[in-house]
Amino acid sequence: MSDQMELLVHGTSNLITELDSRVCPEDMEGSTPFLGDTVMYPSEEVGHGVQGLEVPLIPRPPVKPKPPRQSRLLRLHSLESMKVNRRAKVRSSQDSSSEAADTDSSCGSHYGDFSGSPLLGLKGRSAAASQKLLSRGSSSSSSSGSLRDCEISRSAGSTAEFWNSPPHLDYAPKEPAIDKLVPPGRRKLPPVAHAKLLPPIAVNIESSALRTSNRIDLDYVDYIQAAGKVQSNQQNHFLSPSQGTEDSQSSISMTSSSSVMVPILSEDLRSRSYMDTNLLAGGSLLGAGELYRYFPNKMMQVYIATWNTQGTKEFPDSLEDLLLPSDSQSIHDLYVIGTQEGIPDKREWEIRLQMILGPYFVLLCSASHGVLQLSVFIRRDLIWFCSEVEQAYVTTRIISQVKTKGAVGISFTFFGTSFLFITSHFTSGPGKVFERTLDYTKTIESLGLPRIIPNTNKYRSNPNDVTSRFDNVFWFGDFNFRLDVKRAVIDELLDSNSQDNLCSILHYDELTRKLQEGSVFKGFKEAEICFPPTYKFDVGCDVYDSSSKKRTPSYTDRIIYKNRHKDDILVVKYGSCSSIKTSDHRPVYCFYQVKIRPGKDNIPLCAGQFDRDIYIEGIKRRFPRNASQCSSLNQKNSTICSVS
Repeated sequence: MSDQMELLVHGTSNLITELDSRVCPEDMEGSTPFLGDTVMYPSEEVGHGVQGLEVPLIPRPPVKPKPPRQSRLLRLHSLESMKVNRRAKVRSSQDSSSEAADTDSSCGSHYGDFSGSPLLGLKGRSAAASQKLLSRGSSSSSSSGSLRDCEISRSAGSTAEFWNSPPHLDYAPKEPAIDKLVPPGRRKLPPVAHAKLLPPIAVNIESSALRTSNRIDLDYVDYIQAAGKVQSNQQNHFLSPSQGTEDSQSSISMTSSSSVMVPILSEDLRSRSYMDTNLLAGGSLLGAGELYRYFPNKMMQVYIATWNTQGTKEFPDSLEDLLLPSDSQSIHDLYVIGTQEGIPDKREWEIRLQMILGPYFVLLCSASHGVLQLSVFIRRDLIWFCSEVEQAYVTTRIISQVKTKGAVGISFTFFGTSFLFITSHFTSGPGKVFERTLDYTKTIESLGLPRIIPNTNKYRSNPNDVTSRFDNVFWFGDFNFRLDVKRAVIDELLDSNSQDNLCSILHYDELTRKLQEGSVFKGFKEAEICFPPTYKFDVGCDVYDSSSKKRTPSYTDRIIYKNRHKDDILVVKYGSCSSIKTSDHRPVYCFYQVKIRPGKDNIPLCAGQFDRDIYIEGIKRRFPRNASQCSSLNQKNSTICSVS
């Protein structure tokens, strides 16, 4: 028992000695330790693994004062500001690439410096004692010490910030760095914003018909109205769908806002490459994009007419029934007119054609050989897509000075589709089928086209056949093939005036037989004939030849076609004009729809060239007619003053 008491006294004395050593000598002056003090330590500050140790009371570091009580509206505002600050920290952490995210396994690199800790700045024995206890705890338990050091360092840093920084009215808890908590694989970049505004969506007005068609104005004031519409469209810069699709199946050419040029950015010119042979290039003049603007369905309307004028010097009263027939609701894109035994004054004939077609068309090319004439008119807004025009002629007469029989051809390329137009006048007379066959053979072998324009498909071309070198060939004229039957039989069939009888008449037609045999015009087709024979009439009436010769009526004036690609040419209307009676022949016309393909920019273009003199003279002659029609609307001169 005495041993136990001695051991207790000895342990108590050692404890007192140890506690005395923790207290600074200057703090001992004027104060007696452990007089009424109660030793109370929080669990995070005592021992670090030391059990059963009684230590004196050390004052805790002061904490931040509570923020003043705020209203609910201010608290919501502070919460929103916290969210904004948090998002800003996330973006700044994602932008920084020099700092690793998961390289620190402990918080020592951030909080390992205790130089600014308030524990070192505490006065009195409590600071020294607490520092000594911390050092002893770290040596006894290393596994839990690191975590506790992190917690103490965080509290120390926040306390030092409180003591060193000025007081703040708004209290916001310090958030940990987001880039230290989110792994690199799960970080999300901020949304990418467009550098500039997106381009506006272009207004696309589609129509079942061609975009280049317009209604025919029978009052001859179409170009005046069109000029007013164009001016109003330029002021409004917008067309309603009903205005854009006017003319009952028309869309854009002369009277639509889509004709206004779209601004081109300089950046596009710097970045894009326009290749000469790129069919799909957006900037290619003959490419698919430009083709779609003018022909959404890639079909072009072509008008062909042929007429043997019999060399008359008298012009018909009006050519409107021929060029603008009543069964056509819209004008066409290409007008090709061929004449045999043509009017001597060729210039006057072309001016008459220009006057009827109006200002929408220009004379692309005109060729002649003796009394054979061929004229091609095209819409003036389509002339930029035409290649240079080439022409050639062939004489089939034995005596070459007599230029009444032969052929004239004109060829060019429109976008990527090549065209050949031939008008011919073969040997006349019944029963001369062999001579007419020779005329055909000489024409296809001697017509030297094309010369400069590249062949669109040279592998399918035949050097002995000019018609095989083009995609679409239209051959028309006075072929002089007759009906191989007596006049009485034809008169009997014509008197019934029925469609079945017209089909019966064609059984006697020499050209129909040759086309079926393939001995002439190989590969050519003809539309169904639904009109009576066009030769031979008495001039000025609808009576067939009443002279002593009593010639048999025949289908001498024909229009046939040939296409390289299947279904590229569609026949719309095949007929004759019975109102023009100044010749013993009736004019024949046909409407076609021709498929157009995009082309390459390596062909020589016509550069918008046309016969300007014919154009100006034709428009001048239209004006007096329009002026006479509008004369009734003019007011009389004032009785007060007059302007001369």
